[in-house]
Amino acid sequence: MSAIIQAKNLSKTYGNKQALNDVSLDIEAGRIVGLIGPNGAGKTTLIKALLGMTPVKGQLRVAGLDPHRQRARLMERVSYIADVAVLPRWITAGQLMTFIEGVHPGFSREHAMRLLARTEVKPEHRVRQLSKGMMAQLHLAVVMAIDASLLVLDEPTLGLDILYRKAFYDTLIHEYHDERRSILVTTHQVEEIEHLLTDVVFIRRGRIVLQASMETLADRFATLICRPEKQAEAEALGPIQHKSLLGKQVYLFDGADRFQLAALGEVHTPGLADLFVALMQEQGA
Repeated sequence: MSAIIQAKNLSKTYGNKQALNDVSLDIEAGRIVGLIGPNGAGKTTLIKALLGMTPVKGQLRVAGLDPHRQRARLMERVSYIADVAVLPRWITAGQLMTFIEGVHPGFSREHAMRLLARTEVKPEHRVRQLSKGMMAQLHLAVVMAIDASLLVLDEPTLGLDILYRKAFYDTLIHEYHDERRSILVTTHQVEEIEHLLTDVVFIRRGRIVLQASMETLADRFATLICRPEKQAEAEALGPIQHKSLLGKQVYLFDGADRFQLAALGEVHTPGLADLFVALMQEQGA
């Protein structure tokens, strides 16, 4: 399967700030990738580079194209939902569909209107009348009606309540994603998308800290709830994190033998949020 994103040694500076620092990653077609990092880690700069919105040093191809030099062609194959509403407040949902139909060759107005009919948004509603949840429904109807190879979501459910967030991701996964389409999503609500992801990328201070499939993470990392008398043995194995939780000693290991750990206590696969926190602390974030 070919890569939808191929990035090698990407660098970007803003004044004295190194926003991207020798970033390399490959994302295969048909994957759902979580791009996760603290504020200021370089997520937005990387997304802008992928969308051709800012030039970067290094080698970059998205859907086989140079994003900065071939942006018009790229935008025919990529959809994007940002964390802020950028639609004209005066336009109606129906007018928006008509406009997009006229400028995007891969957009199906008929499909978009069918999707919209299943939401709270009516064609006559103006953008200024929509709540954040309804705005998310409108955005999703638009992007799902575009035959794109890559969908980039930058905090797409920011500010939405849990019902809207769940409905957003359920619709996206069950009705949009397939083996041809890739999804790259950034979010701080890691626990909500963990079960949807096929791959994860952790970024810190402009550098990739981790890129792995979810299957690899389950094999590579382990959490040990250690028996009191086995604590010294656990520490001798070199955990990357140690914390006390409700009176129990909990260790996180990278690459340790699970059978060896099982002799010391209860072994579990860490959640993505816990793993992220541990790796950020290890890296000194």
